Amino acid sequence: MPGPAGGDFSEEGVLHTQPWECWLHHEPFGPCCPGETCRRRVPGTGTAAGPAGGRPGRGGAAGEAMQEAITITEQPVSVSVPVGYSFTLRCRAQGHSSLQYQWFCQYQSDCRLIPGATNQDLPIIAEQTQLYTCRVNDLHRNAVFSDWVKVEVHQCVARGLPPRLWQGEPVIVLNPQEQRVEVGQPLQLQCAAMGVPAPSYQWYRNGNLLEQQKRKKLRITHTRVSDSGTYLCCASNSHGEHWSSAVDVHIGPRGSGKFFATGKIALLVGNNLYQHHPNLMAPVRDVFELRHLLEHLGFQVVSLLDLNKAEMATAVTEFLQLLGKGVYAIFYYAGHGYEHLGRNYMVPVDAPQPYAPENCISVQRILQKMQQQQTALNIILLDTCRKWYNPGRALSQVQPLEPWGNTVYGYSTSEDAEAYELQDGEFSSGIFMKYLKKHILQEKKVTHMLEDVLEDIGRDPLVTGKQVMEIKHTLKEARSLTDPICPSGAAAERWGHGHELPSRTVTFPCGARVQLRFLRLFSNLMFVCAKPLAPLAHITEPQLLLHQLETDAVAIQRESCLDHVETLLASVYKREELDCIFQLCALQKIQTDVVLQLDLHYTQPSTNQRTCESLQTTLQKSLLRQFVCQRKDSQPAPARVCPQDALGLGTEPKGSLGTGSGHSLPSSSPSTFSSEPEENDESELALPGPGQDRP
Repeated sequence: MPGPAGGDFSEEGVLHTQPWECWLHHEPFGPCCPGETCRRRVPGTGTAAGPAGGRPGRGGAAGEAMQEAITITEQPVSVSVPVGYSFTLRCRAQGHSSLQYQWFCQYQSDCRLIPGATNQDLPIIAEQTQLYTCRVNDLHRNAVFSDWVKVEVHQCVARGLPPRLWQGEPVIVLNPQEQRVEVGQPLQLQCAAMGVPAPSYQWYRNGNLLEQQKRKKLRITHTRVSDSGTYLCCASNSHGEHWSSAVDVHIGPRGSGKFFATGKIALLVGNNLYQHHPNLMAPVRDVFELRHLLEHLGFQVVSLLDLNKAEMATAVTEFLQLLGKGVYAIFYYAGHGYEHLGRNYMVPVDAPQPYAPENCISVQRILQKMQQQQTALNIILLDTCRKWYNPGRALSQVQPLEPWGNTVYGYSTSEDAEAYELQDGEFSSGIFMKYLKKHILQEKKVTHMLEDVLEDIGRDPLVTGKQVMEIKHTLKEARSLTDPICPSGAAAERWGHGHELPSRTVTFPCGARVQLRFLRLFSNLMFVCAKPLAPLAHITEPQLLLHQLETDAVAIQRESCLDHVETLLASVYKREELDCIFQLCALQKIQTDVVLQLDLHYTQPSTNQRTCESLQTTLQKSLLRQFVCQRKDSQPAPARVCPQDALGLGTEPKGSLGTGSGHSLPSSSPSTFSSEPEENDESELALPGPGQDRP
């Protein structure tokens, strides 16, 4: 009998040549002696072997008759099963006389007859991967062999596999893993599945079938940049198909960095204007400056000011949904907060006095959800107080973090201590941010960068003995915020809104043209700027006024406006562009379209009289509120919102004189001090816990 396609199975099921003559000549044939004819059929060919001892086989009609003496009508099939699984190999044949069966097995190079296995069916309890074949002979010393089949046994499978009512359909037990490979180096991906019969495999890249990749291991000997993409494998048999998880393969130039991010996502929250607690000054500037630094590092940033509890929970939920495998994620919070027995809480702007358990947001709960997204790097930066309160109460029920070695905590101050603001001219800045912005662009491991910040704070005489930064981390790899981005094969997610919307030009009845620009300093705070273009000869002394038409929502907008952000605006844009501006705050609160009125006052030289013309500008709420442009769960990813389509600009002239100016921004009224908070039980995700003021 010939060997199984020539010999042993390798990992891919390919067989290696081995001698087979010695062990196949068992009863009923007896030993094969020279001159003794033993006709053997090569598996799957329908041809008979020659006589033992090397004599040629019979030819002509007699030879053909021997070939047809026994015909296998049902071949055994290969299977792929878990250890301990019970199944049966089957072989059926037809002949001119009664037939006898004998099963053989092979493990590595050891080929042997299975004692007592003389039936058409061979019951097996899977223990180890082996090869099997069945010999069928008749009373006339004719013999044929079935195809060799492989019984692949998986020693370790996940709990619950295969399913309880498994019918043999493919079940993936080994998914391919994401890889980063230099150009020219080999690539290997592996997939494995159980199934009865054993599944066949087909690989895909970016949804396209790879004709030459039909084994459980995908191999590319010399990779090219074009081999980058998203790979997945389909395992199929007669019962159905099962797809592996999709993985990203990045093929980069030689000498490229060891670590990379598939994306960089950041959420920055700064709470300044509190309804029942002292207002803060530093978070505005700190969030503004950190946003620019992170964007320089390639982060997609959403920066939000003055959020209540519901708005903070919504922002965090949007942030978490955009995270994914390999992403670098940063969550930064500046505002009032407190700590209790190692648990940190952020205080929304609407937290009452005294705090109730449902009024604050748990930082640990956010980090726990960040880890579940299989991110490569999670960074929590807390610029808030960590005073302890109610130390005798029970600890909040927060599950321990997974030991994945990808988490960094940067606290602006140590346990049971306060974080301070530094007055810097018109603005205040947190001590922590003062030194973080000095080092954050360094090309070094993120924990080493934070250690530089810690050392600088420790040397600052203004906070000596009052504030010392603290770093906690489990970062096992030398990942840096400067690491390159290698996007996944899927469409890159967009987090955050373009900070400058396209400008528009409107024309007044007198012919004067005015350019409108929309400048977004924060994701939920925008300035509308009006600038006259080339003046007309028939008008003189033009003056523009921009104001919002009175609605129920105007009062809410005014309460959220910040007096000192115009200085930040002036630090980014030229002064001549800011002659007429209007501030739109708390964009997340907008429920209806916003209508702005633009008044043009000018003098007619012919009559020397002052005249006013007005135009109304409508800003759609969908555009104003949108600070997440593309959701992770969108299939396929929708096109980015086009501001030109979403921005409606009316040109209805108004004859009456308008009043008001965007320069007149009301200041917030002083608030009262808070009392001690109560402990939060954290029964749900993003359920707030109590907080305490930041000095």
